[in-house]
Amino acid sequence: MLLIDWWAGGFTAPRVALWVALAALLFMILYPARVTAGEGWLASRGLLRERRVRTDMLVSVRCLGGVSQRLRLRDTSGRRLEINPQVLVNNPELWHRFSKDAQESAARGHLTCGATALLRISARIDRETALTVFKASGLD
Repeated sequence: MLLIDWWAGGFTAPRVALWVALAALLFMILYPARVTAGEGWLASRGLLRERRVRTDMLVSVRCLGGVSQRLRLRDTSGRRLEINPQVLVNNPELWHRFSKDAQESAARGHLTCGATALLRISARIDRETALTVFKASGLD
């Protein structure tokens, strides 16, 4: 946009500052969160901060619909994390770690809300995995 503005003859300092500010804002909005996991925790690191929940101490798991599906996790200490369920679908190892910890949380009696959401995500991951295997085998 700076080049178009320069070519059109409207290249001034305030307009340059405006285009730079808009570019920075767009970058901050579109910057993807990095999701990592370890034994008993799941973290999402964005541009400015990191959020982390204890997956072995989950209290609730909720699927939020809308334009962009989100998975909202909350642990016993009140920490919250929202991630895109597609992240778990695309990373089977991440899903395995999360699923194992969530089952441990349910076995301890902490997970009071979210069993249905976990079953939906599990079914979605199983379906995606089967489709991938069929495509790789030439059975699509």
